[in-house]
Amino acid sequence: MKKSTGKVPGLAVVLVGQRKDSQTYVRNKTKACEEAGMKFVITELPDNCTEIQVCNALSSYNENPSIHGILVQLPLPQHLDEGKVLDLLRLEKDVDGFHPLNMGNLAMRGREPLFIPCTPKGCIELLLRSDVKIMGKKAVVIGRSNIVGLPASLLLQRHHATATLVHAFTKNPEQVTREADIVLTAVGVPNLVRGSWLKPGAVVIDVGTYPAEDSNNEHGYRLMGDVCYEEAVNVASAITPVPGGVGPMTIAMLLSNTLESAKRALNFA
Repeated sequence: MKKSTGKVPGLAVVLVGQRKDSQTYVRNKTKACEEAGMKFVITELPDNCTEIQVCNALSSYNENPSIHGILVQLPLPQHLDEGKVLDLLRLEKDVDGFHPLNMGNLAMRGREPLFIPCTPKGCIELLLRSDVKIMGKKAVVIGRSNIVGLPASLLLQRHHATATLVHAFTKNPEQVTREADIVLTAVGVPNLVRGSWLKPGAVVIDVGTYPAEDSNNEHGYRLMGDVCYEEAVNVASAITPVPGGVGPMTIAMLLSNTLESAKRALNFA
């Protein structure tokens, strides 16, 4: 792309506040963009910033032709209206796939979203590249956030799995989860899913991240997943570690979506 058009894909990130896990993601995204030869810009705003400040940052990236993907690092602080902020994102630059139109098209049969959310897309890619059969399998998704749980269940259905969502009001979550061939969990509660929750031979994708204090770590914390890895590894046929499992896949999918966006914008085949 650089050789033939003189341009490279451009990704912009808006980061609000000091959340440790968000800072980790952004640090890794910066590095990945540099390695891939993509342009990367970031607007960092304080925890107590106004909605107008966030919207202004988004608007300038919306209008900038050298930016092909815009990412608002979620979750936002509670005083900001997440829906209002995401509505402002230009659909063709929504490389995170969170725009209501992208989500709606993902949910409807026969429709194609412009972008599929990066983390669920990365989870499916992991399954496909590991030759895990999805069609006809029972899948349980723990957590129903707009970021991971909901789109992951929609995506599993697209691949013809029977997908069940387990959430805070589900009765007997352990029992429901134990029936699954594929378990995908994304709630951010360390060691929630024990070995006893899993059917022998199940495939486990752990999307959960919880920053646990750790003075031995250079950043002062270590990331923990939702799954009790030591127990699950003896029961599951395959399992993703935290960190180093789904995280790198999410970033790979983000770069892939940004490249797709740049191809569309530059009419680059």
